[in-house]
Amino acid sequence: MKLSTEDRARIHTAIAKAQSGTNARIAAVVLPASDRYRLYPIIWGAAAALMTGIALALFLPHIGLRFGVTIEAIVFGFAGLIFEWLPIRMAVAPARVKRDHARTLAHREFAARILSPHDGREGILLFVSLGERYVEIVATSAIHKHAGDATWNAIITSFSQMAANGDAADGAVTAIGACGALLATHCPK
Repeated sequence: MKLSTEDRARIHTAIAKAQSGTNARIAAVVLPASDRYRLYPIIWGAAAALMTGIALALFLPHIGLRFGVTIEAIVFGFAGLIFEWLPIRMAVAPARVKRDHARTLAHREFAARILSPHDGREGILLFVSLGERYVEIVATSAIHKHAGDATWNAIITSFSQMAANGDAADGAVTAIGACGALLATHCPK
């Protein structure tokens, strides 16, 4: 799933509105996926080819080696192409790997967008990876201390419910608004 140009514009407007009431930085990153998981089509294609080779050896032992290897190569190529399709690739990538990739990217984006400017401002990042169904709000330690886990979890739960209903952009706008209201209280302009 990707956001439309209009959805992205709405999110940028929500960030600007939220930013106007606080001295803290607010950033949002909404991605179709955190990684391309390029290894998995190769792994699954190779597994399909290997299983084909085993099946050929067990059930058709009389066919020649060249013909068997040719069939395995065709299966490898065809399976690799099938697993190259993003929805299938996302389905076969292990959940732990997807979560770890998304979390790592969230923290890199936080470091780049919030921490790298050396002006001492506090800030938060709303990170959404649609393909992994991963949402995280990363905040500087001072803001996190004021807000606490329960506040962030409530915002994430609200976003997740809206996204599950197909309203990821509305969920992001609502989450940014909630974060902006929280920041306006703890880090006023």
